[in-house]
Amino acid sequence: MPPPVPTILLEKAATDAGFDVDLPREGAWLAYRSSHAPLRLWLTAHGEEVFVAGLSQRNVWAALAEIGASFPSPLPTGAVGGRGVTSLAALHQLLRRALQLSRTLPDELLKTFTERTAGMPRATEAERLVVQRVGQDVFREGLLEFWDGRCAISGLAVPELLRASHVKAWAACEHDEERLDVYNGLLLAAHLDAAFDSGLITVEDDGRVLVSATLGAQARTVLGLDRPLTVRGIADGHRRYLGWHRAMAAEKWGRTA
Repeated sequence: MPPPVPTILLEKAATDAGFDVDLPREGAWLAYRSSHAPLRLWLTAHGEEVFVAGLSQRNVWAALAEIGASFPSPLPTGAVGGRGVTSLAALHQLLRRALQLSRTLPDELLKTFTERTAGMPRATEAERLVVQRVGQDVFREGLLEFWDGRCAISGLAVPELLRASHVKAWAACEHDEERLDVYNGLLLAAHLDAAFDSGLITVEDDGRVLVSATLGAQARTVLGLDRPLTVRGIADGHRRYLGWHRAMAAEKWGRTA
């Protein structure tokens, strides 16, 4: 098993990140899960310089590529992939992000919505609107988690000024799986949400923000759209919806720049 000092550091990192349930060790690996997410976690250390996390969800493992390097060594039973980092600060970041992703990927928002609306009537339009509002609340909670409480473009971290923007509009979605897919959303500052919702701005697959040619120089300056902007953290899951949004924006406003 890991030597005493790294073991203490690993235990603290797991606890601080929200992995609040200890599981039986597997050789050199400490094991944990969270009572608030489906992810299981295994931790080990190679000396005091390399810290490795084994993860039970492949989509979470894949989404952590920017934080930790893929670790090819033998993994404990149940782990689908490993990520290695070279500092405790990076380990804390990795574990915190892993738990955030586990709460939202791949269909955790849909599960939450289904649980919250179980037994709610849907016979009348008023009743269906109540159910829809529950779904929108779940979606917002999920986007706040996924985007770490920050605007995906500006980095603004004031929840009261942030909006949960659907990429493919709620009404245009064919089923709840799309409506509550965390990849069908961007967390945006209120003014950027309004511009995005109307199609006055849209986003390329690489995250580059495109602005409608109908917005003049003064409006761009006031809105902070007079400089290159990028949506951070675009993943493959977003791209299937961004194509829909670009088509909507082009049909509505024409040329972008």
